[in-house]
Amino acid sequence: MYNTSLLLSDAEKLGISINDEQIKLFEKLSDLLVEQNKTMNLTAITDPDGIAVKHFADSISVLSAIDIPQGARVTDIGTGAGFPGIPLLIMRPDIDLTMIDSTAKKLKYVQSTVDSLGLIATTLHTRAEEAGQSKEYREKSDIVCSRAVAALNVLCEYCLPFVRVGGLFIAMKAAKAQEEIADAKAAIKLLGGEIIDEKSFTLSDGGERTLVIIKKISHIPPKYPRPSAQIAKKPL
Repeated sequence: MYNTSLLLSDAEKLGISINDEQIKLFEKLSDLLVEQNKTMNLTAITDPDGIAVKHFADSISVLSAIDIPQGARVTDIGTGAGFPGIPLLIMRPDIDLTMIDSTAKKLKYVQSTVDSLGLIATTLHTRAEEAGQSKEYREKSDIVCSRAVAALNVLCEYCLPFVRVGGLFIAMKAAKAQEEIADAKAAIKLLGGEIIDEKSFTLSDGGERTLVIIKKISHIPPKYPRPSAQIAKKPL
């Protein structure tokens, strides 16, 4: 179970409409998440209010910040238990969604859950810095999003390689976003990006969120992304 009224309330504040069919799919997603979490370490958030706000409302907040074109190629980097990817897919089943994570067990759950919901998406078990160097994924996505994975300067090196020139990267950040933005400006420029908007809001649990919207304005230099050890040792 999840708190439907909380999700609907937060969605309304964000200007997002949720229909009856989507409410049922969120209900099923909630049940699958809680049940699977009994045997897998998917999330620490399993209470009805937390699921509604921290997982569902937070994930779909992307839709309040940008207009996703019909059939857009969307990539969720570091999806974990499927957030924000699966909630976005519930809201926009037309998107061509790929969810990437380095943990195979979680991705197996994510794929089976997508199948159970009657939706279509691709899951990719790989490290982002490796996929970002492959011809199949490099600069192919219209929109890339990532939630709570790393500091913004680090996150941009993992995510911007996937974004086509003219496409968008949505970094989903919590508190201290302004501090991260200041630290990441040089990295964003180096990686061919430009911050075009920031959308800050507060969820019904009091959680502060900021969506940092970065447009890819030029091709990324071939050396990026670097191996993860280099990214960790010497962040941009």
